[in-house]
Amino acid sequence: MNIDGPKFLDGQHAVVTGGAKGIGLAVSTALASAGATVTLMGRDFEAATSEAKRLANEFSVKTFAQRLDVADPQSVEDAFQAARDAAGPITILVNNAGIAKAAPFLRTTKDMWDQTIAVDLTGVFLCTHQVLPGMIEKGFGRIVNVGSTASHLGLPYVSAYCAAKHGLLGFTRSLAVEIAKTGVTVNAVCPGYTNTDIVSGAISNIVAKTGKSEEQALKSLTSHNPQGRLIEPDEVANAVSWLCQRNSGSITGQSIAIAGGEITL
Repeated sequence: MNIDGPKFLDGQHAVVTGGAKGIGLAVSTALASAGATVTLMGRDFEAATSEAKRLANEFSVKTFAQRLDVADPQSVEDAFQAARDAAGPITILVNNAGIAKAAPFLRTTKDMWDQTIAVDLTGVFLCTHQVLPGMIEKGFGRIVNVGSTASHLGLPYVSAYCAAKHGLLGFTRSLAVEIAKTGVTVNAVCPGYTNTDIVSGAISNIVAKTGKSEEQALKSLTSHNPQGRLIEPDEVANAVSWLCQRNSGSITGQSIAIAGGEITL
């Protein structure tokens, strides 16, 4: 229940990185439906532009699209400046952009490691740097970092990803405590395997490498979830939306697992 009212984000400017696909698109949709002005950022500018137009028409809100590579400091600076110029101060940031590459550790190259850390961890640092001064000046802000159950667990074949997502959670907790008195909250949502294109790709990869059927490959992923299913993007978006309410101001430094009980095992 949104106790702040159906348009509880009216007047807020939200930026969602990786905001045009998968979890990011579900988040962009949820925030727009709550009345926020939403800027969708991502490397696929055409997709961001198309989805921004759709959301504007569907929810009668202002939306914008910006090209963004979170691993490129200049791209980050340019995109966030353009977002501020177009829609005003940013009061909500959802750090969703990320990559996940799987390989045995001894086949994980330094380039794979560096790219994963650059996107999944350093990108969060760079984007947060762009919004935090304005949030502190305004006395209000919501930063939500999209982690993973890999923020809590050690998973095989994704050492770089686990390292980045563990780092993301440490960053979330540290910054939350540091700025606790400013009116800005910092939290993480940590979904399990989610019904997105990334997981579809993972299933195809399992089929190709193991000879398993798609059904068997899917079961190998859903077996991690005590509920025996994939998480839906809207479930993640609902948690993000709740954290962005004004009445969620005392919730900071938290990691909310959206995983059917996975990390309680």
